[in-house]
Amino acid sequence: MASYFIRRLLLVIPTFLGITLVVFTITRIVPGGPIERIISQARQMDQGTSGGSSGSQSAQPDDSPLSPEQIEDLKKFYGFDKPILISYFDWLTKVLRMDLGVSTRYYDPVWAIIKDKLPVSIYYGLVTTILSYLICIPLGILKAIKHKSFLDSSSSVLVLTGYALPGFIVAIILFVWPAAQWDWFPLGGFVGDDFEELTTSEQIWDVIHHSVLPMIAYMLGSFATMTFLMKNTLMDHLASDYVRTAIAKGLSFRGAVFKHAFRNSLIPLATHFGNNISLFLAGSFLIEKVFNIDGLGLLGFDSLVERDYPVVLGVLVISSILGLLGNILSDLCVALVDPRVKFE
Repeated sequence: MASYFIRRLLLVIPTFLGITLVVFTITRIVPGGPIERIISQARQMDQGTSGGSSGSQSAQPDDSPLSPEQIEDLKKFYGFDKPILISYFDWLTKVLRMDLGVSTRYYDPVWAIIKDKLPVSIYYGLVTTILSYLICIPLGILKAIKHKSFLDSSSSVLVLTGYALPGFIVAIILFVWPAAQWDWFPLGGFVGDDFEELTTSEQIWDVIHHSVLPMIAYMLGSFATMTFLMKNTLMDHLASDYVRTAIAKGLSFRGAVFKHAFRNSLIPLATHFGNNISLFLAGSFLIEKVFNIDGLGLLGFDSLVERDYPVVLGVLVISSILGLLGNILSDLCVALVDPRVKFE
């Protein structure tokens, strides 16, 4: 098994190179990069200072407020004066030294910007993942045991309703009623304005109070998938011959569920474990936008809109590594749950 995971780790390298090379190439091809934004800002300033009709006449689309020498200096500064492959390997060399470049929007080191957002994303990602499994697995077991009962039918309606609604729609609903109108929860943010003045216990409660609504919006989308996957898989195993044989030999139904069928039913959930972690850590920029959560998802979206390509590539590095390692973690979880799996 060790050799298998070593090979999988080695395969991370070419996959990571392929992902980053494709995105890096796109950032060099698409229009509207940092140089175009600087030219547009300079043109607007030129129009504002000149004013009147003369300003509008001097700002023709083909006229640039910057000289060719200035534009060449900008290309050298941002690395656009080199071929794509050479620029890519220069960027990759910096990444290996934990240097993700400098933001063209904030003018701060990209790694410092991501490091400020990362604790928020890790908090929401890990807590949401843990809560999802702690709720969905028992609920799926209960629905399988109480199949076709009122509990099963009513919970299915609620779970499928939450699944049908996109996460950002749920976030807007929660923002409008429980937060804005009823004032049960804060309107947004990770902590309150007076967080530094609170005691330790009050700070913990403040973080939890701010986290309730965003976590509900995050989890609803995965509830239906994991709950029904647990229920259907468990029902299939309960109808298997080995479970009926165990009950016929005198084992109680509860013992048959938890000693035999339950572990085998965890296998499909284990295959999604690593992917869920990477997905939750990446976040949802729409949910983060609604609740004003300053995480990686919102940072990546804003950077893409503003053509802040160093930050876009920095977020890509984090998310792609998490996704690739998450796939390996899923295989490891399958091996731990299913003793029949032998990775050779």
